[in-house]
Amino acid sequence: MTALKATTASKARRRAVTVAALAAGAMLALSGCGAGQISQTATQVAAVNGNSANVGKVALRDVRFLLPQSEEYNNAKGGKAVLAFSAINLGEAKSDELVSITSDLGSVKIDGKAEIKPQTTLVAGYAKKGEAKPEAAAGHDQHGASAEPATEKAADPDANPLLIEIDGLSKDVTPGLTYPVTFNFKDAGTVVVNVPVDAGPGNPRQEPAKADEKKSEH
Repeated sequence: MTALKATTASKARRRAVTVAALAAGAMLALSGCGAGQISQTATQVAAVNGNSANVGKVALRDVRFLLPQSEEYNNAKGGKAVLAFSAINLGEAKSDELVSITSDLGSVKIDGKAEIKPQTTLVAGYAKKGEAKPEAAAGHDQHGASAEPATEKAADPDANPLLIEIDGLSKDVTPGLTYPVTFNFKDAGTVVVNVPVDAGPGNPRQEPAKADEKKSEH
């Protein structure tokens, strides 16, 4: 083999090695898009902790058992738990009513009026502590005329939620599991919801703060 042929063969081998290295790098880059990376869809999660269901013109949202906040509610076998949810009447003309709730977990008590007027929301859960309902006493404006009190329609449904207790629990109500609960509405009908336990305010399902938001905190 002459020196010219040896030089040509050496250059050809180097080109082949370079092409192979580039091809391997491209394959690694493509595979990296699906492995070892945090995609946008990986952080797209539900904004609420509970389950949801629709029956008739009623939409049940964020149905969940609340974490115990006192000794009275311990979510343990033989104890008592609180059920929370929002029930929206999507109808435009007719009210509906939550007649009853049943569960194999124990006896269910609905403490309060469970009517749902058209285009309104019925909220169940713990009452907000330290927040008194505004007084309905009439005042006077700057001209001395009597001022009308705020109407019930302007009230926040979260400020005075319906209390629903499940007493004499047949088993522990444990985070990570779901429990079937049956909702019975006067007009909308009956629906069964598999109810989870609230993950709490610090649950990891909440979307992480963006980099710009973190910088603004410092």
